[in-house]
Amino acid sequence: MKRIVVVGGGAGGLELVAQLSRYCRKHTAVEMILVDKVRTHVWKPLLHEVAAGIIDKNSDGVDYRIHASRLKYEFQQGTLKGIDEQNKSIALDALHDEEGELILPERTIEYDILVLAIGSVSNDFGTPGVKDNSYFLDSLVQAERFHRALLNQMLRVNQPNTQQSMLKVSIVGAGATGTELAAQLHHVANLSRAYGMPAMSAQRLEISIIEAGPRILPALPERIAYAAKSALQKIGVKLYEDTKVIRAEKNGFVTADDELIEADLMVWAAGVKAPNLIKELDMFETNRAQQVLVDAQLRAKNHQDIYVLGDCCAFQQEDGTWVPPRAQSAHQMASTVYKNIVNQLQGKEFEDYKYSDYGSLVHLSKYSTVGSLMGNLSNSSMFVEGKLARLVYTSLYSMHQFAVHGWLKATLTMLSRRVSKFVGPKLKLH
Repeated sequence: MKRIVVVGGGAGGLELVAQLSRYCRKHTAVEMILVDKVRTHVWKPLLHEVAAGIIDKNSDGVDYRIHASRLKYEFQQGTLKGIDEQNKSIALDALHDEEGELILPERTIEYDILVLAIGSVSNDFGTPGVKDNSYFLDSLVQAERFHRALLNQMLRVNQPNTQQSMLKVSIVGAGATGTELAAQLHHVANLSRAYGMPAMSAQRLEISIIEAGPRILPALPERIAYAAKSALQKIGVKLYEDTKVIRAEKNGFVTADDELIEADLMVWAAGVKAPNLIKELDMFETNRAQQVLVDAQLRAKNHQDIYVLGDCCAFQQEDGTWVPPRAQSAHQMASTVYKNIVNQLQGKEFEDYKYSDYGSLVHLSKYSTVGSLMGNLSNSSMFVEGKLARLVYTSLYSMHQFAVHGWLKATLTMLSRRVSKFVGPKLKLH
């Protein structure tokens, strides 16, 4: 019996598990185990919507145990603690509940093939005060924590005769997460008036985005950044470009010019890196972002039975650039790793990974969606915005649903989601 263990049920990890589980059902000599530290999967590009309260895990999440039961693989909840390559096993930390009571002891799981898909976390670059005073949006738990804080702050502002006349939110990092969150928060502030907070509105919300680089969306084409900037400024978002944050205090971010940008809620969304666990394992070659260096077949360098995919994977292309940590990268990596694992099991030749950039899209709530689509026959890109861009943006999530659930289940899930959005509340209030 060959055992494949996938650690991390994010976009790439869960898609890979879905593909491999179908293979395992036809080949009984192969079994699949997925390990993740939480019980529910939410597509990471949607976490800012969870934070704003536009969606919740009950309607847009995937319960790993239910998914495992349907696709006939095993799910183990736990946090990776170590890898024993000599004995081909991984160690998981003990699992405790919120009161500290033991649920599961430390465990070891043997593997024949191991896949690391543990994603990424925000990089605070060691900036003083950030960890203690800021919210991060790296996980479902963090997104829900921010949402609870947002509701509390809106309730304070909504109360009559309150001393807090404005709700100030400051976001460090003007990438996709920061800009999309800002637009969603503006939308939510207006929605809240219809859900028991009549004194709250976007007019009582002050949003600031702070970017160290010369412009917002630095990783995307300039035309997309300009269109997004115009849309954000139109709804009153304050943009601080070329502004470096040197520390975070309880009441706001302090810039290199010693200016305090006040905030009731502070979000850090600047830069990503692989989790510190990668460095702590002290067994992989890594780059500056702590990502694991891989060969052409997405195997960790000098580790033939360990594959790496997604945000924690460092794949350097022929032109010297690194494959960016995006959902489309994880999707493509999952496909290549699946093929290579099957080839390994069947004694066939491996396939090299090649990244294809299909473009970038930024969805600014109901206000605007802008992006570029890469041409199939050339390296040129086509600028898109409005309804077409929104349709393409939605289709990206649909592709993920199809990969995770299959066509029939995904179609029914998406129909259910549309019905729920039509008849249900537009804002999550718990």
